Amino acid sequence: MVQGKTKGLQTKTASSRQTKKAAETKKGKRYIPPKKAALVKQATMRQSLTAKISKSIEQQMVSAASPGKLTIMKGASDAS
Repeated sequence: MVQGKTKGLQTKTASSRQTKKAAETKKGKRYIPPKKAALVKQATMRQSLTAKISKSIEQQMVSAASPGKLTIMKGASDAS
């Protein structure tokens, strides 16, 4: 059996692994907000257009499904 300060060495290696793991970036797409005024305006416009498009698609789906048996979609059409 090894004698000496093995506990201190083990905690140092574990902590160095934790710091390396924390420094790594996570996988997946990241969104970095723009800083320039023109890009901020463009991003807000894109966001609003995307919201409008998705809302219109949802309304079309509700209107198409309302005569059928989808009762969940009927409640959504009454709300809008």
